[in-house]
Amino acid sequence: MPIIDLSGRPVTAQPSADGAPAAAGGDANLEANLGANPYVKDSDLAHFAADVMEASKETPVIVDFWAPWCEPCKTLGPMLERAVAEAKGAVRLVKINIDENQEIAQQLRIQSIPTVFAFKDGQPADGFMGAVPESQINLFIQNLIGDAGAAANAEGALELAGQALESGDISAAAQIFGQILQEDPGNPKAVAGLAKCYLLSGDLERAKNTLGLVRPDAKEDEAIRAVQAELALKEKAQASGNSETDPLRARVEADPSDLQARYDLALALDGADDREGAIDQLLEIIKQKREWNDNAARSHLLTLFEAMGPTDPRTADARRRLSTILFS
Repeated sequence: MPIIDLSGRPVTAQPSADGAPAAAGGDANLEANLGANPYVKDSDLAHFAADVMEASKETPVIVDFWAPWCEPCKTLGPMLERAVAEAKGAVRLVKINIDENQEIAQQLRIQSIPTVFAFKDGQPADGFMGAVPESQINLFIQNLIGDAGAAANAEGALELAGQALESGDISAAAQIFGQILQEDPGNPKAVAGLAKCYLLSGDLERAKNTLGLVRPDAKEDEAIRAVQAELALKEKAQASGNSETDPLRARVEADPSDLQARYDLALALDGADDREGAIDQLLEIIKQKREWNDNAARSHLLTLFEAMGPTDPRTADARRRLSTILFS
């Protein structure tokens, strides 16, 4: 698709014959980062292929070519960032400082700034030059993402946040979940996600307070129940005061029938992120004495199942092993 500006005039800047730069690469304070824009990032030659070409195969990417000395850039940049933030994950913005990345500007034949390119499916899809009105920026983005993209904004944002969380980028995930909640207060998936961010950062109190933000009709949402269960597990592990696994393991090895020591070991193992080890100890308690301590081991195991979710392979395996014990 030819690159045109919003007035319909052809833009002379085009990809070079051998394409865009081919280099590849990749890219806390949780509370402080909640107000940041997770859909905007700076990039450079080393990361251009990953941040723009590859990323645009999943979500359209707008590239803003700018420089610190460029006065129109100072007007256009904030408007682009605001419009991208309002798109809630349907499009992303990558900013390239041409003073620091002259090779990219040369390869894409950038002749003046600000210049904006939009990439989709790994290829340039649209573009414009100069500082344009905010209304035209919004139209540019709407044309880029289409009606289907606009309708899927919230879902796409949740997916993006989940990916960030899975990769261990808690701050980025929290930013996105927080933005979703600003637009849709009480959204159960976003509430659960933000609460999980606090759990992973060790802030149990904020996690509990965040769970209280869920709208009344969604309190039984599966995602909310899972984080509530995870919170309960961490609170129980914290209250037990047993964080050292080695002494407890030694007690169990010395007396395998010491079920209290085995239960304390299960709590300590789970607190140390050894969930499989905790499950093993709880199942052994049930195997030795099913109703020990008012079914404490079985009750704790069920909470683990709730926290992990029904699709987690560990849940399926532990349920099978539990059934074997109970019906043997």
